[in-house]
Amino acid sequence: MSKRKHSEEPQADSTPDAADAAEAAEPQDPAKEIEGLKAALNQQHEAHLRAVAEAENVRRRAQREISDAYGRGQRQIARELLASIDSLELGLVSAEGATADSLLEGQQATLRQLLKALEQFGVESVDPDGEPFDPERHEAVGLQPSDTVDADCVMAVMQKGYLMQGRLLRAARVVVCSGPPAAEDPENG
Repeated sequence: MSKRKHSEEPQADSTPDAADAAEAAEPQDPAKEIEGLKAALNQQHEAHLRAVAEAENVRRRAQREISDAYGRGQRQIARELLASIDSLELGLVSAEGATADSLLEGQQATLRQLLKALEQFGVESVDPDGEPFDPERHEAVGLQPSDTVDADCVMAVMQKGYLMQGRLLRAARVVVCSGPPAAEDPENG
């Protein structure tokens, strides 16, 4: 039994933490302590300056990449539209001897080219004829009564609207039905 009691007795802690705690308890030279704190502060300050500089570099690099991507997108759109410009110029040169049918055919072909170019960039037209008026996507340019169209629905599209990748580029300009025409009053009539 005596061996058992001996093994249960606490032993002196020989871990490095205990040695550090013992040294910390001893008074240090204040000048050395101040120098150590100054060195630690300088290291932290330098690390902070490096982190700030790195963040600024990342911000500049991201801004440059955004600007480059925007420029590439603009150049790509311009290249796609050049084919339509070429078609229009060719049509103007050959317009003198052309018939009305050939001019109409040329304009339709150019319009198809333009719409195809815009489609490649996610642009789609909004033609809301007969749909309920939506102030988020339509601009009402007038109200008109009608027996054939429901109230607050688009009666006529004056100018198509356009969406780009689901976001409104231009609202459709529309005439909205105000409801059925008012019955004429025979006394005022």
